Amino acid sequence: MKDVLDELAAVRRVMGKGSVPAGEAYTVELRRRYDAEIDDVWDAITNPERLRRWLRPVTGDLRLGGKYELAGGEHGEILRCEPPRLLKVSWLYGPDADAWPGTSEVEVRLAPGPAGDTEFELIHAAVVGEPSFPTYGPGAGGVGWDLALLTLARLLADGGSADHEEFEKSPEGREFSRRSAAAWGEAQLAAGGDPEHVAAAVEATTKFYAPDPA
Repeated sequence: MKDVLDELAAVRRVMGKGSVPAGEAYTVELRRRYDAEIDDVWDAITNPERLRRWLRPVTGDLRLGGKYELAGGEHGEILRCEPPRLLKVSWLYGPDADAWPGTSEVEVRLAPGPAGDTEFELIHAAVVGEPSFPTYGPGAGGVGWDLALLTLARLLADGGSADHEEFEKSPEGREFSRRSAAAWGEAQLAAGGDPEHVAAAVEATTKFYAPDPA
């Protein structure tokens, strides 16, 4: 458990504002350091065989301007690709998502660290209406990204991978999700969120990701 919570603490979380083609958006930003060289991290986020081991299986035309689809239903277009430092994609979900193109974008930025490590930054900018953001706050997407980056850390450390659903249902995974939801509540408070709304959002996010086993 300690190793898992250490990975949670390694991430700096920020809720901010940004823009996508559809207009103003809110952002969840995750920053951390990985003890791996930048080329290795780049390969882990772009190589389909490795991507499936920490995120989901991916198919499509995986080059600049091409379209991709993840096994979970997320899909979009590769908007920027500048190896080994920058990857940006549109991030849509569901069969009707194309009716609102560009409402969600994910950008990953990598920079080499001073000791052969890599500074990793992920920014997810989304235009989200009812009920997602008002109900869940930044934890709606933030907890999911925390879980993904935990699995990426395992992959980079020893080549291991994990079953996301199995981990989320385990006592260890449930505690991770609870603490992640609370951490995103702190990020929302730091961004000026109303304390009562933030508390309600943290509770709703916790129930979504770590529901009562009963």
